[in-house]
Amino acid sequence: MSDETPAREPIGEDARIDALEERLRAAREREEQRIRPKVKGADANYRSGNRALADLLGGVLGGLVLGWLFDWLAGTLPWGLLVGLALGIVVAFRNIIRSANQRPDP
Repeated sequence: MSDETPAREPIGEDARIDALEERLRAAREREEQRIRPKVKGADANYRSGNRALADLLGGVLGGLVLGWLFDWLAGTLPWGLLVGLALGIVVAFRNIIRSANQRPDP
């Protein structure tokens, strides 16, 4: 059986198939370029998460320190501390919302 010639000869390459393969390769390259992260080094999502955490901690701790300092100077414990904490939280969330609404750099 191995000595027999095949019933059909293999079909030669078709120009249409070559063109289709070329177009598919170009489309894959474009898709890879589109989904590839544009930021080198640290991931943009990781950096924005760290910024949100820093804004939150900085606002809360800053409000607590300033409120405690006001209480210590004015002798109004705990009202200055509570007001400072509330203002720190408001400022922190305002900063987080502002940074979330910014458009990413191209």
